[in-house]
Amino acid sequence: MIAPVQPKLHTDPIVRAPGSAFLKLENVDKSFVRDGNTSHVLNDVNLTMREGEFISIIGHSGCGKSTLLRTLNRMNDTIPGARLKGEVLLDGENVLEMSVDERARAGLFLAMQYPVEVPGVSVANFLRTAKTAIDGEAPKLRTWVKDFRAAMDALKMDPAFAERNVNEGFSGGEKKRHEVLQLELLRPKMAFLDETDSGLDIDALRVVSEGVNRAKEINDLGIVLITHYTRILRYIRPDHVHVFVDGRIVEQGGPELADRLEAVAAELDEIMFDQLREASAEKTGRPAGDKRLTQARRAVEKAARLLHGGTEEY
Repeated sequence: MIAPVQPKLHTDPIVRAPGSAFLKLENVDKSFVRDGNTSHVLNDVNLTMREGEFISIIGHSGCGKSTLLRTLNRMNDTIPGARLKGEVLLDGENVLEMSVDERARAGLFLAMQYPVEVPGVSVANFLRTAKTAIDGEAPKLRTWVKDFRAAMDALKMDPAFAERNVNEGFSGGEKKRHEVLQLELLRPKMAFLDETDSGLDIDALRVVSEGVNRAKEINDLGIVLITHYTRILRYIRPDHVHVFVDGRIVEQGGPELADRLEAVAAELDEIMFDQLREASAEKTGRPAGDKRLTQARRAVEKAARLLHGGTEEY
């Protein structure tokens, strides 16, 4: 008996010269003027990335990480008082002067932290229409159907998902898988992933990470990943790690920097847990002792020095 043939995703790598696509951010400064007061969200950010590289940007909430990615797609321009300086160059062309569809055809992709619902448009129709718009021609139906099914299967998505309206009623995990499904099928040059790991349990995190790894390998994809935590970096190892504080890069290094950050976070978690346990102990009824408070203060100072470029002042 001949076993049934399972559909497979077309995984022939895109043939390009190594590092052929080159993205460069030069002195990108984003500010908002309200009631005569100027608030700087991005402060002269400089960053370079080649096709095939994976960069992770780590930082706390409100430090400007998501604003950086939204700036690349000019998504903040409609906000009253928004001002933008600097250049974002893709192979020498200024991305900030391109329209939305021009940026997509140039090979840029943004996976949003909170993707919007599109009522009345199915996932299947949305993705095939997007693929047609980017490539300039409709994909061959038979090949597209095989690729679509294989990509969904790899992401452990129910086939019925294809007929659901885009992001309508999706859980957090379904939204993230849908973003990675787009990444695999649209095959951009550069992808910007805004907290793709947020809201995922450990199983979903692994599946989504595997999808990102596949897209990177097949497409020679360049990736900028925004995250609060380092847990996703256990599954997707970055080439470069940048620590973002107050709208600027304050520390950079290789994968070992993420490991250092995780170690500091683990130390803080342990000390804070012990403090709470001591403070709530019914036997003593008193807060943690001076020794524990001193340990906590030193751990916080250690984290601050690391996040601010390894200096003593912060």
